[in-house]
Amino acid sequence: MANLNINILDEQKKAQEHIKEQGLRVLVCAGTGCVANGSLKVIEKFRELGANVSTLTDYDKVTIVPTGCHGFCEQGVLVIIPDKHVTYVKVHVEDVEEIFESHVKNNKPVERLLYTDPKTGEKVHKNDDINFYAKQTRTALKNCGKINAESVEEAISVRGYEALAKVITENNPDGVIDTIIKSGLRGRGGGGFPTGMKWKFTAANKGGKSYVVCNGDEGDPGAFMDRSVMEGDPHKLLEGMAIAGFAIGADEAYIYVRAEYPLAIKRLRKAIKDAEEKNLLGKNIMGSDFSFTIHIKEGAGAFVCGEETALIASIEGERGMPRPKPPFPANKGLFGRPTLINNVETLANVPLIILNGAEWFASMGCETSKGTKTFALTGEVNNTGLIEVPMGTTLRQIIFDIGGGIRNGKKFKAVQIGGPSGGCLTEEHLDISMDYDSLIKAGAMVGSGGLVVMAEDTCMVEVARFFMNFTKNESCGKCVPCREGTKNMLKILEKIVAGKGELSDLDLLEELANTVKDGSLCGLGKTAPNPVLSTLKYFRDEYIAHIVDKKCPAGVCTAMKKVVIQPELCKGCTKCARTCPVGAIEGTVKNPHKIDQSKCIKCEACLKNCPFKAIVLE
Repeated sequence: MANLNINILDEQKKAQEHIKEQGLRVLVCAGTGCVANGSLKVIEKFRELGANVSTLTDYDKVTIVPTGCHGFCEQGVLVIIPDKHVTYVKVHVEDVEEIFESHVKNNKPVERLLYTDPKTGEKVHKNDDINFYAKQTRTALKNCGKINAESVEEAISVRGYEALAKVITENNPDGVIDTIIKSGLRGRGGGGFPTGMKWKFTAANKGGKSYVVCNGDEGDPGAFMDRSVMEGDPHKLLEGMAIAGFAIGADEAYIYVRAEYPLAIKRLRKAIKDAEEKNLLGKNIMGSDFSFTIHIKEGAGAFVCGEETALIASIEGERGMPRPKPPFPANKGLFGRPTLINNVETLANVPLIILNGAEWFASMGCETSKGTKTFALTGEVNNTGLIEVPMGTTLRQIIFDIGGGIRNGKKFKAVQIGGPSGGCLTEEHLDISMDYDSLIKAGAMVGSGGLVVMAEDTCMVEVARFFMNFTKNESCGKCVPCREGTKNMLKILEKIVAGKGELSDLDLLEELANTVKDGSLCGLGKTAPNPVLSTLKYFRDEYIAHIVDKKCPAGVCTAMKKVVIQPELCKGCTKCARTCPVGAIEGTVKNPHKIDQSKCIKCEACLKNCPFKAIVLE
């Protein structure tokens, strides 16, 4: 057993004592979303007021703590006062003084800034009663929003690096791998491959240099699960990587993170520096024989670099393009050496499994998908944001309990799961188990965890076109099925939404989709047709309406809209004719006007400017 020169439990105790000395902690979200909404000014104002604490408060000191993402992005800027069990939402700098004077000093909550339950319309006074949080089980995200993400001491106070100290002390790399295998942890980046088995395959190639690579590329539109961990709890990721390195015999690692995540990069760099200064990373960690160095590689934002061999090529300085497999990275990866690649969420679960045991992790989730999963819940739900739930939770629970239901009383229509690589599911799937195998059977996938909820006024053909446009643009062009197939699928979809489609296009579209799925080199191409295939399966009637009736049932597709003047309401003021940029409106003063549909470009300028509301879209 290794003799460590750092007693991590003593360090924990010191860190916890330091936090107690901070007095009343006011947690202000400083994740990317809240920063965009002005949280830095909110923090500055709180600190200005907190510097002069009145004797009227219950505490002799107030500490303002900038944190990572709290997850409840719809309600930012978020301010949480844990000791008073309250969460304030949509806080602006102008609200800070009222919170401070009323609640911090006099224990009177500011009612107007409390969360309003969308179902009951009532204000929620206690954190634990907010349905968005109450229905979650946060493990990977446990510390996000609760600690200062830029403080290694605060990370240590919540058991940071305790798991790493444990595995180094026990000095049993194979035992670590067995624990991960028994936990049932599967890769959270999309493929769902058993994590422990991947570690075992990589560790089998002992002798010489090997690497750990963290895939933090996260290119799905609307996805921000990994970003939130990197911003809100970076030390948990670093610790997970170090444990992986210890298990497979690697002493060097890379975090591949897209340059569009500047805050994540900044906090990761500081976390690495602080951990090295405390001898928790770097040479001879905690005085042991184990050394582990972590580098950050900024990616240029190519979606294809989420594929592990394309990611490796990018780190090596080459263009990010996938390579044929085999050989797999476990045998020949970065710089030709055995390489373990896991994504951020996967690695963030590792310290928790080591500390709490494989059985603890396996007790959550369902038979073939253990543990919890983070999802970015966006679209037409009342509560958008980042959530974490046990595997096997149903769509209905996520959308209507945590998400608070569909906005503005609209009817649920579909949900796109797994980003551009996923598929659309319908009302009949609301009670489906959110796990790897059940979703694949339904024509979707967990993917990285994107969940885009759509209401009744969403056009599913346009949704398919949107995602196909994305994957076509992101295709690296290396293999013909993906390069040409996605381009031609997009042309057909554009033809249909333009009102020029033919029924034969549907057969061709389906044939192309299956060809791209079967023949592409990497996961991007193989999953690119999923939105098309799933919408064709569940919403074929909408495709037929676009083609046969030349009508978009959702009223979304511009080419199928008609701008019409209602003669009974038109006063002949001529304002619409003067507004029209193409001269498509005819008529005389004080007489009803008409629109020449062959000239109309559907810019809707006339509709917006009609003082009598006589112009409508049909």
